[in-house]
Amino acid sequence: MAIQVINDKCRGCKLCIKACPFEAIDMVGKIAVINEKCTACKQCITACPFDAIEKTEEAAATVDLTAYKDIWVFAEQRGGKLMNVALELIGEGYRLSREISDSTKVCAVLVGDNVDNLAQECFEYGADSVYVLQNPLLKNYTTDGYTKVMSDACREYKPEIVIFGATHIGRDLAPRVAARLGTGLTADCTRLDVKVATYIDYANKNTTLDTSTLDPNDTNTQLKQTRPAFGGNLMATIICPKTRPQMSTVRPGVMQKREQVAGAKGELRTVKVAVAETDIRTKVVEIVKSTKEIVSLTDANIICSGGRGLGDGSGFDLIKKFADKVGGVVGSSRAAVDAGWIDHSHQVGQTGTTVKPNIYFACGISGAIQHLAGMQSSDIIVAINKDPDAPIFEVADYGIVGDIYKVIPQIIEEWDNAEKLYDATTK
Repeated sequence: MAIQVINDKCRGCKLCIKACPFEAIDMVGKIAVINEKCTACKQCITACPFDAIEKTEEAAATVDLTAYKDIWVFAEQRGGKLMNVALELIGEGYRLSREISDSTKVCAVLVGDNVDNLAQECFEYGADSVYVLQNPLLKNYTTDGYTKVMSDACREYKPEIVIFGATHIGRDLAPRVAARLGTGLTADCTRLDVKVATYIDYANKNTTLDTSTLDPNDTNTQLKQTRPAFGGNLMATIICPKTRPQMSTVRPGVMQKREQVAGAKGELRTVKVAVAETDIRTKVVEIVKSTKEIVSLTDANIICSGGRGLGDGSGFDLIKKFADKVGGVVGSSRAAVDAGWIDHSHQVGQTGTTVKPNIYFACGISGAIQHLAGMQSSDIIVAINKDPDAPIFEVADYGIVGDIYKVIPQIIEEWDNAEKLYDATTK
């Protein structure tokens, strides 16, 4: 669907400009012109007293899929430091690129001001190339500024696949870039795969995969994007067969970082960006950092999580003591957060944080499928629950059936004994 101005009827009254919430209408002479910011909200149609603006159905454009190549990863940085999810996605992009062809590159895209110094870290974690989009106006994230420069760069260089982290910034930026480029987007992916073939007979944008329509004679790369659907009760695989680039946001903590290769080299490309203050409708006046405890679940090697089985919020005092003893951080189920026992920043699961620690202790957590979706890829899962039939035991590597208020103190006591024994044998 598109909005267009009927030039013969337009009187240049500018009422449509006042009505547009997206600044998507310019005046050229005395005629209104719709620009690329239009979202087809139709506010201008209602405001025009001369019936000079109409809605039209756009014919599906044929995209030359062969013109697109390489995998781009939005290397999100904050305050001059790369986010951990950026390094995870570079590793995943490296894996996918090698499955596609030897000539396919994984490219990190750095957006900000004075961020080219981060390129070396991207190379060391697997990037073949780094595109740097720098401007003082991009120092702090703004929706308008980042959307414009990312969209412009995608149009110029035509990446075949673009991947964003499913962070607050990635979830805001990715759909806007996709809308500007007229392509599809699959959000909150937990798995990515590639298939060198095209799936035909679909609508123009993202659709659910149906392998019965595989055309074995077509060799265009398809990105198979898997995400939880229907409340996490099933996994849906989505493809984008007729538009490019193929775009996804991926949950932090799901993909595996590559081993860092110190001193690795790659191609550094500085992109000339065209962004002005008039392109950005918001202004960052002040950045206020929260004084509450920062919980880094995605980086933790050990997580001790509590759920409804704690009984009340005071149970997290025991979980905190347990986590401190084993060198971990405190997590929780959604039920505990909804009950007001602990802050949402501790929540693990489909609507919280996806984690992949070395050890995950599930204490008093029954194992709802939404929670399992966020932690079942942990290396070792230890479940402690009074109910022997709790679903959490189905995914646990080790299960303890018992009262957590009796079991956890015993674990802490044994941990203390092990530490004393270690200290005695090493002296």
